[in-house]
Amino acid sequence: MILELKNLRKSFGKGESKISVLDGADFEIGKGEICALVGPSGSGKSTLLYIAGLLDRADSGEVLIDGAECSRLSDAAKTRLRCKRIGFVYQSHNLFADFTALENVAMPMLVDGMAKAEARDFAAALLKKMGLANRADHRPAELSGGEQQRVAIVRALANSPGLLLADEPTGNLDPYNSEAVFTELLKLVTAKKMSALIATHNPLLAKKMHRRVALVDGHLVDMGSKSGRAVLSKSPAGRKILESFG
Repeated sequence: MILELKNLRKSFGKGESKISVLDGADFEIGKGEICALVGPSGSGKSTLLYIAGLLDRADSGEVLIDGAECSRLSDAAKTRLRCKRIGFVYQSHNLFADFTALENVAMPMLVDGMAKAEARDFAAALLKKMGLANRADHRPAELSGGEQQRVAIVRALANSPGLLLADEPTGNLDPYNSEAVFTELLKLVTAKKMSALIATHNPLLAKKMHRRVALVDGHLVDMGSKSGRAVLSKSPAGRKILESFG
């Protein structure tokens, strides 16, 4: 397993205002597997991804990457691990406004110690694969929403991480661009034999992945199993997920 989440618990607030987002969530994903993470807005999908990507801390539980427990590492060690093993795609791009598309993509490779010329050449090659060769010297403000998200995806894959985590990567795009960007994302992930956990509210995109898990009532449920579907059918939120995602 490249990623294992064990008994994750996370809540926000205190006393009567305390809200439990994760309530003993378990999950695992193997090498080369692409998994959709579905669930209603506010169910905790972003929180789960941030914890899995070592960007946030659970109240309790374990995060194992390549079999090693990582949630208790120092901040510096987590940063090094993210740089080498984890790619993260945010819904809102998170590109550096003052840098060109090429410079944004080259940044993770430079941080990892690659020579500047080599990093720029590799970044240019990745942008070309995404159909952005003619936009390499443009800053984010000069790119469309779809182009910005393509750059964000390529940046997340620049260091060939073993694991990609994506938080609604096409959530801000129109249907046409959403389909096009997602198709390119799947091509790159598959070509690099990466594992990916991708949050999406789009049933059509979710069906393109190897399997689907639903986050409902603080738990992760495998939608491909009879027992998982039985669990979902017992709660209002779960039934809505079944209605939307089948």
